[in-house]
Amino acid sequence: MALVVAGSRALARKARGSHALTVAAAAATGIEARRKPNRLIREKSPYLLQHAYNPVDWYPWGEEAFATARREDKPIFLSIGYSTCHWCHVMERESFENDSVAAALNASFVAIKVDREERPDVDRVYMSAMQAMGVGGGWPLNVFLTPDLKPFFGGTYFPPRALLEVLPRVREAWRTHRAEIQKTGVEVMAALAGMNQPDRANVRREQLLAEAYRALERSYDAEQGGFGTAPKFPSTVNLNFLLRVWARDPKSNARAREMVVRQLDRMQAGGIHDCLGGGFHRYSTDRTWLVPHFEKMLYDQAQLAWAYLEGYQVTGDPRYAETARGIFAYVARDLTSPEGAFDSAEDADSEGEEGKFYVWTPDEIAAVLGPEEARLFEQRYGVTAAGNFEGGASILHEAAPVAQLAAEWKQPREQVESRLARSRAKLLAARERRVRPHRDDKVLTAWNGLMISALSRGARVLSDPDLANRAARAADFVWEKLRDAGSGELHRRFRAGEVSGQGQLDDYAYYALGLVDLYEATFEPRWLERAVAITDQQIERFWDETDGGFFESPAGDASIKVRLKDGFDGAEIAGNSIAAYTLQVLANLLDRDPWRDKARRTLDYFAGRVASHPVAMPQMLVAMDLAAAVPRHVVIAGRPDAADTRALISEFNRRFLPHDLLLLADGGPGQERLAALAPFTAPLRSERGRATAYVCEHYACRLPTTDRTAFAASLDANAHAERLR
Repeated sequence: MALVVAGSRALARKARGSHALTVAAAAATGIEARRKPNRLIREKSPYLLQHAYNPVDWYPWGEEAFATARREDKPIFLSIGYSTCHWCHVMERESFENDSVAAALNASFVAIKVDREERPDVDRVYMSAMQAMGVGGGWPLNVFLTPDLKPFFGGTYFPPRALLEVLPRVREAWRTHRAEIQKTGVEVMAALAGMNQPDRANVRREQLLAEAYRALERSYDAEQGGFGTAPKFPSTVNLNFLLRVWARDPKSNARAREMVVRQLDRMQAGGIHDCLGGGFHRYSTDRTWLVPHFEKMLYDQAQLAWAYLEGYQVTGDPRYAETARGIFAYVARDLTSPEGAFDSAEDADSEGEEGKFYVWTPDEIAAVLGPEEARLFEQRYGVTAAGNFEGGASILHEAAPVAQLAAEWKQPREQVESRLARSRAKLLAARERRVRPHRDDKVLTAWNGLMISALSRGARVLSDPDLANRAARAADFVWEKLRDAGSGELHRRFRAGEVSGQGQLDDYAYYALGLVDLYEATFEPRWLERAVAITDQQIERFWDETDGGFFESPAGDASIKVRLKDGFDGAEIAGNSIAAYTLQVLANLLDRDPWRDKARRTLDYFAGRVASHPVAMPQMLVAMDLAAAVPRHVVIAGRPDAADTRALISEFNRRFLPHDLLLLADGGPGQERLAALAPFTAPLRSERGRATAYVCEHYACRLPTTDRTAFAASLDANAHAERLR
C-alpha cells in the first residue's frame, strides 16, 4: 500500500494539488517550455513519464545507469513507485520537482526510476532488503545502492527537507566509510539469499488449515466485517480460504461463512464500493469501510469479482450478483482498451485532490436530480450538508435500507428502487463530465490473467456469455501480443504498441489460471491447450528442482542479484500460491503425475512459512485444501448449444464446488481435442440424443444420467468432508 507516515493528514493538506504530472500535463502547464526532458521521455511506462520533466537527471533501470555509477564511482539513488500512487505524486511534486534536491542528486548520485508494476522483480528485491534492514514497506520506496547494486540505506517517503539532510550524509558516508557500506550491502544480500532456504516444518497440512482459520477468527471484526481495525483492505484471499473451510463441513463451519458474508455486506454498503460506477477502491482508511483510498486497481476488481460470485453461489443473494456485474461494467467502461485488453489502474487523485472525482455535495446532487429526487437519494446514500469527507463533501454509501425508505416515503419498495436506479444513472452521467483521474493504460499479462479468470467465472455463475467473449478477447490479446511465438516466452507489459520486460512467475501463473477458467466457461479446448503450453514454459523458466517451489523472476538478468520466492499473499497474490493451485487443477484434469508432484513440493516448501505465520498465505492454504480433496470431474456429453446441455451445465455452475472440474464432451472435433489432453473423456457420449451427465472420481465415472434432478443429487452427494483424502 502507499506509505502512511506520522502526521500524514497534515502532509496531505500540504500536498493538496500535488498530483503528479503526465507529459501532456507538463506541456500544458509550461514545464516542458522551461525544462528539457530527461531520459525517461523515451520510456513507455506511465509512471516514468510522470517524471520525464523533473530536473532530476533520471535513468531507467539498466546497464547505462549501472555503468555510469561504476565509471563515476557514485552511489545509486533508486526510487520505485507506480503511476497511481498518491504518496509517489506527493514526493514527485515536493521533492523531485525541487531544484535544490535535483542539484544534490545530480551532483553526487546516479538516480534511477523504476515502475514497480513493470519491474516487480526489482521492487521485490529492494523492498525485501529494506524490510530486512528494519524499514517499513511502502511506496515510494527510495533506496541507496552501491554501483554493484547492493543496498545500504533507504526509506519510503522523503519530503524535501529530509532529503536535503540525508543526501549530504550519504555522500559523506560513501566517501569516508566505504568499507562499512560495502559490508552492509553484502550482509543484506546474503540475508535475502537465506530467505530462499526451505523451512521443512514437521506439521500436517490439516493442522495448518485449522491454525490459519483460528488466527482469522481471532482478528475478525464481528461488527464491521473484515479483519483487524484500520486501515482495512479487502484481503480477498482470506475470503477464498474461509469459503473452502465452510465447504468442507457447512454445518460445523458455519462461522467461516458468516465471516465472509459479513465482510461482503459491509464492503458493498461502504464508501469503498463505487455505487455509481461500479467496482471498488483500493482500501478503507477507517474501520467501517466508509472513507476509502480512492485508487482503483485492476487486480482488486478481479479478486473482488471472485469473492462476490462465490458469495452468490453460497447464499443465492442477488445483491452479490449485482455487485459482481457492477465490477464487470466498470472494467468494461473504464479499464478496457479498444483491442479488448485491460488497463492497469485509475488514480485516487484528480485536479490535485484525492477523491474529488467521486464525492458530492447536496447542491451538486440537487442540480442534477432536482430537489425531490435529491432528497431520496441523499437519505439512501448518506449525503449531508456537513459531509463525511474533507471540504464538506460526502462519500456515497448505503446509509439507509431501501425497506426503511419505502416505509417513510409510503411507496412500494420496487418503486423506490426504480427511482434510485434512475438517479444513479443521472449522477453517473454527470460525473463522467468531471475531470477524470489519471488512468494507467499499460497492459500487464498477470493482471489481465486475473481479470480473464474473473470474467470467465462470471460468465458461468451469471449465465452471461458476453463476459466469456470479453475474457476470450483479452486472452487472445495476451497470446498474440504479449507472447513470443517462437520461444513461447511471455512478456510483462504492453503499451502504445510496445512489449517490454520478461514475464514474471505471476504472469505465467495468473494467465494459466485465466485460461483454465475460460475453458470451463466456453468448453473450447484451445484454452486448455494454451494453459498447458504456458504451464510448460512456467516450469522451464521458474521451477527450482533443488528445493521445490518457483522463483518469482526468470534466470539470466544480471541486475537481479537474488531470485526470490515470494511468501506473502497480499493485495497481489504470490505467484507460487496461484502456481500451486493451477498445477493441481491441470494435473487433476489431465492426470499428470509430474505436475501433481511439483504442486506437492511447492506446498511442502511453503509449509514452514505458513506454520510460522498462519495467515501470511491464505491462497496457498486454498491450494493445500485442494490437495486434500479427492478430484472429481463432471463431464456433460451433449451439443453445446442444446437447451438440455445448458440446463445441466447451469445446475453445476450455480453451486459452490471448489474441488470439482467441469468438462464438455460435444461428440465432435472438440471432444477429440479434449480427449488428446484428458483421455478418460474419449468414450463418454450422450445417451439417446439427450444431454448426459457423468460424475467421475479418480477418473472412474458413475452411471450417467440425463435427468437434471438426479444430476443435482449426484453433485450434492459426498461433496464435503467425506471426500477428503
